[in-house]
Amino acid sequence: MVAKINRIGIRFLQKLLLSICFSTVFCLPVFAEPSLLTDDETETFIQEIVKPIFKVAGISYDPNRIHLLNDMTLNAFVSDGNHLFVHTGTLLNASNPNEISGILAHESGHISGGHIMRQKLKIHNLQTLSAISLIAAGATAVASGRGDAAMAVALGSHGSLLNSMMAYQMSEERSADESAVKYLKALGQSPNGLRNFMKTIQKTNRLSGYEENPYFRTHPMSSERMAFFEKAVKDNGGKTSTSSDENFKFVQAKLSAFLLPIERTLKKYPASDQSDPAKYAHSIIKFRQKNYAEALKLINELLSKHPQNPYFYQLKGQFLFESGKLSDALSAYQKSLEIKPSSVETSLLYAECALELKQNTAYLQDVINTLNKLQIQNETPHGWELLAKAYHQKGLKAESFYALAKYSLMIENIDTAKKQIKQALELNPSEGLKLKLSDLENEIKQNQD
Repeated sequence: MVAKINRIGIRFLQKLLLSICFSTVFCLPVFAEPSLLTDDETETFIQEIVKPIFKVAGISYDPNRIHLLNDMTLNAFVSDGNHLFVHTGTLLNASNPNEISGILAHESGHISGGHIMRQKLKIHNLQTLSAISLIAAGATAVASGRGDAAMAVALGSHGSLLNSMMAYQMSEERSADESAVKYLKALGQSPNGLRNFMKTIQKTNRLSGYEENPYFRTHPMSSERMAFFEKAVKDNGGKTSTSSDENFKFVQAKLSAFLLPIERTLKKYPASDQSDPAKYAHSIIKFRQKNYAEALKLINELLSKHPQNPYFYQLKGQFLFESGKLSDALSAYQKSLEIKPSSVETSLLYAECALELKQNTAYLQDVINTLNKLQIQNETPHGWELLAKAYHQKGLKAESFYALAKYSLMIENIDTAKKQIKQALELNPSEGLKLKLSDLENEIKQNQD
């Protein structure tokens, strides 16, 4: 994870968050600027929990549809296209991976049950009925000559529609709870985590002064859900500990140290705490305080105990890069990639570092090949930005403008993308690149149409 929050695909995220979503706690307001965190360690932890759940639920697994959302509230939800979002607040406030498993099993229940599409169809039907009620209200106004009578008809109809919608969503939440318990049982895991997380929600609600209203709630009452989970714990048994327990502690330490105020993190991980997760948090705090020497000392101590941890090497690379030791940073990133070559995040950091060092052209070609491969696997604006820089350093100006045009298109800067395509075409590109530029022009036309 980088020290700053990466804001990517804002319009894409807004579309997802504006679409129908099911939430573990309650439906969320739409964020003005939703932000995703890109952290390989945390994402891998989430994916390791999700994959077996998806398997028993019969859901196809796509890591690109699982997202970490920077929000400190207790929540997780699914949106259009079966995108799964997990809040950082959920990870920070959970007591163990079993709680995360329960939450994600619940969301998997929404996906498996086809609740998103059914919800959209329900809303479409309700919108039709709503339009009919408004027409009826207009007819009442004409017949009676009284606007208040029309208003009464409209409000009464909308109240009935709202009741219908709330009852529908409550039934879907019950279904997702039942599915979650079934999936956990199939995996030999206890539903205890779900029960405990509901207790945390109840406590949070009381502290915030939140009062549950059965009319406007889009989920069953927490007390009702608690009774269901209590019975499930008694009937099903299962394990509460998993092989992910140690990884979870490192993830929590990392998120705390990067995202929370330093004072709050130090309260959770005081100087007297000599555990490895605490040392992880302390190294990041020292980094945030720009005490790079102490940060490196602590991360090296962790590496002496965990020499095959790719995330420690990645973080070491970040410490070295930010302190200006680029060659050493590159070595750390290379070591991280030796252990985990599939890491998109580390590959991007490695490429960025290599480009800052301005290596020879043979080395640049390796960076270009790496970035092109990454863009096929997981296209990002930053990947195209780095590719443009790499092509430019190698003297491939037409290719550089093409990469810049792809970057501009991804961030919705259409006019700039058009100019960059034109600049690339003026440089007499190869036939292969001409085809790519033509495809890009057609993509822009189709989007505008």
